[in-house]
Amino acid sequence: MAKNDLDLLSIEELAALRESATDKLMEKVAARRAELEAELEKLSQYDKLARKSQAAPVAKAKKSDEQKADVAKEPVAKAA
Repeated sequence: MAKNDLDLLSIEELAALRESATDKLMEKVAARRAELEAELEKLSQYDKLARKSQAAPVAKAKKSDEQKADVAKEPVAKAA
């Protein structure tokens, strides 16, 4: 509908058009929300799997890595 067509409508017709547009918008929003909720439901199965895999124990640092970290912590003597 062109702008000029809206100019020709009465107040009652414009109000009815607004109500119709609002109803149609609500229908489309509800349909899209249902689509997104269905998609989230599908994706949630992967979230559960990811959480289970994160529960695996973390590997310990190697002995040589720990020794390197200890050496880095020692203060360096100043040259006189």
